Amino acid sequence: MKKKLVGFAVGAVIILGGAYYAYDYYAGNHVTIKEAIPVTATSNAASTKTVDVGVLNKEWSIQPDSKVYFSITTSKEKVNFEGGAVKGNWTLNVTDPAKMNAEAFVSIDNLQSGNSQRDGHVKGEDFLNAQAFPEAKFKLKSIDQFPKKWKEGEKISFNMTGTLTVKDKSKDVTFKTDAVYNQGVINLGGSTVITFDDYGMKNPHAVVLETENNIIITLSLLLGQKTT
Repeated sequence: MKKKLVGFAVGAVIILGGAYYAYDYYAGNHVTIKEAIPVTATSNAASTKTVDVGVLNKEWSIQPDSKVYFSITTSKEKVNFEGGAVKGNWTLNVTDPAKMNAEAFVSIDNLQSGNSQRDGHVKGEDFLNAQAFPEAKFKLKSIDQFPKKWKEGEKISFNMTGTLTVKDKSKDVTFKTDAVYNQGVINLGGSTVITFDDYGMKNPHAVVLETENNIIITLSLLLGQKTT
């Protein structure tokens, strides 16, 4: 009798362990999104100090602590993928936004969700194909509702439209963006929604859960003045 109970217990552990593995592979989230804008920053900052145009109108570069997140929603929960290898530049011109230039690159091979097997699948040939297309690229086209005056520590909001290239496909997207200047640093956050279909991919499905077609891209960027 005891042997049967032990055998049943072992079998139950194996079944439950397999169920957890399947859940974690498809739906388990291990990445928390790091917000770009400090919680102390508001659109009505107490400070009345206006940032000098000469301080802002320079070339800014994306700093090492910057992140870009890709999030998908399954029938269980939202799963985040973190891109920690981000590089790029922003030529800022608050006087004439039409003269601004910006581009950013995210390493696809660096993406991680805390599950190495899932990450390998997502970066494989069926999806992002990191070996053939090692980077995703964003190139700025226009900025809308961009404020000409910035105040130290005050959050500003604008829309940033550009071309997002993933794999061999490009699509224009608009990021709803917030930014804060504080002591020589610009924190920039934003988000947009693309779909698997936009880039020639099928959203993954399993027997026990479904994945939405939408993918949320979240920016959490730290920019410093570019040095020569």
